Amino acid sequence: MAFLADSLMRIKPSPTIAVTDKARALKQAGRDVIGLGAGEPDFDTPENIKQAAIKAIERGETKYTNVDGMPELKAAIANKFKTENGLEYKASQISVGTGGKQVLFNALMVTLNPGDEVIIPAPFWVSYYDIVALAGATPVVVKTPAEDGFKLKPEALEKAITKNTKWVIFNSPSNPTGAAYTRDEIKALTDVLLRHPHVWVLSDDMYEHLVYDDFVFTTPAQVEPALYERTLTLNGVSKAYCMTGWRVGFAGGPEMLIKAMATLQSQSTTNPNSIAQWASVEALNGPKDFIAKHNAIFKERRDVCVSMLNQANGLSCPKPEGAFYVYPSCDGTIGKKAPSGKVIATDEDFVTELLEAEGVAVVQGSAFGLGPAFRISYATATPTLEEACRRIQRFCGNLR
Repeated sequence: MAFLADSLMRIKPSPTIAVTDKARALKQAGRDVIGLGAGEPDFDTPENIKQAAIKAIERGETKYTNVDGMPELKAAIANKFKTENGLEYKASQISVGTGGKQVLFNALMVTLNPGDEVIIPAPFWVSYYDIVALAGATPVVVKTPAEDGFKLKPEALEKAITKNTKWVIFNSPSNPTGAAYTRDEIKALTDVLLRHPHVWVLSDDMYEHLVYDDFVFTTPAQVEPALYERTLTLNGVSKAYCMTGWRVGFAGGPEMLIKAMATLQSQSTTNPNSIAQWASVEALNGPKDFIAKHNAIFKERRDVCVSMLNQANGLSCPKPEGAFYVYPSCDGTIGKKAPSGKVIATDEDFVTELLEAEGVAVVQGSAFGLGPAFRISYATATPTLEEACRRIQRFCGNLR
């Protein structure tokens, strides 16, 4: 009899974490490695947020809180949803978890049964697919190619919906492509969903504030209020507020769902870290001028990446609207021979050979459900990014 659960066979370790770990190990072994795998800002957590955490410790705010978030944080989240997204949520409609991933996990685990289907546009954040599979449901992958801007089209959504569809997962701006949907593009999708009242929307808005070129962010329940009662709007402090390690995510949605998620959380992690919660109150309620400053730097880095990668032999890199990723196609390198003598047959071969030859760690597109491509996180110092792109250009130039 096998000791490990059968359900574990339905998931695999996160490829993005695996790449980061491999790059770290090579660095420790003395290799000159540039890691572009991790999806986290290189900026430090703003000082006012750090001070709020220190003051919370000094006040003795180190006890258990409510299972799914303390009242002060829920109030700050409700205010954020109202002022930034035009969405009204009571405290009983808000869930706070240990990062956005836990909130997503809770929502899917408490709603999915075997036979249920979840529509996931690809390329997708790696965890969507595996969490759906772990819950015993069926991930229905709908490919959104570069020629469609990596965006789900209404006719493709309509075609993917069946009587078994329970959720569609929506992520804008996207990890891994940076693609972001305009209000009109979202409206075209919500019009489809209005015709299918059994389908719920899980909108992952984690990169909401990371948009460029005057792009205006909107979220499905804001665009189509008729979907409010079957939408979970997910967000967090990790990306815009440079708080990845603090591990605080949140969501607003129907009270019935939020209560079920709290029940699951009460039997798993219980409350998120109390100090991190107080830091998040300050993040949401405090000054946000640093976001625009960071975005100006991210935009500059995006433009550097897009320009330099499009000059590399065999690569084609679209310009994304948001987040801090680019998702270049490496289709033009398939079939060529790397300096090691290995023929590149897949995007996984491409990223493996790139790491060996030039010490640049990126994540293969097949891990996100659509290749041949790779993801670069440009949330790293501009000179380092430029050097990485020069190495990629050199690697592509040496393929035969």
